[in-house]
Amino acid sequence: MDEIVVSTVVYLPPEEVYDFLADFPRYVHYSEHLTDVTRRTGDGEAGTRYAMRFSWWKLNYTAVSEVTELHPPDRIDWRIVKDLRAHGHWHVEELDELPDRAPADAETACRVIFEVTYDADSADESTLNLPRFVSFGWVIDKLKPALEKEAERVVSRIVEDLEGRRRPVELTVDRRKG
Repeated sequence: MDEIVVSTVVYLPPEEVYDFLADFPRYVHYSEHLTDVTRRTGDGEAGTRYAMRFSWWKLNYTAVSEVTELHPPDRIDWRIVKDLRAHGHWHVEELDELPDRAPADAETACRVIFEVTYDADSADESTLNLPRFVSFGWVIDKLKPALEKEAERVVSRIVEDLEGRRRPVELTVDRRKG
């Protein structure tokens, strides 16, 4: 299993950040490759499933994710329910004090962590309509770095939208190969 962990500081209360992150259909605004998110079942609580349509290179794919647990205002857990073993979570940790580099108008801060664990080898090759002469292994090799960049992009764009202003977002990225 491979893992990507992206974290940063957001200058808002954890409750506000949590509510924002729990709105999965909103993610389409932050991702370069996510083209549509629709709720398939549920009301946003644990057990809710979303169809997430991705487009990358010459591939189109709809992943089905499920919210597995909610712990307001700290954690949102999810998993992919078909074709790929993957799961992850958003974690929001309130900081006891503002970082030295906090904006002058900041009153509170929290650390936001986005973690994804996936097994690329578990992907069901039959679900992709690959172009002729393109191997599934080649696609997986190219997809891994794209996933990492996408995680960074999503977190950066969410911070901008949450705070309502553009600022340099310092990301901490940890990649672990399984």
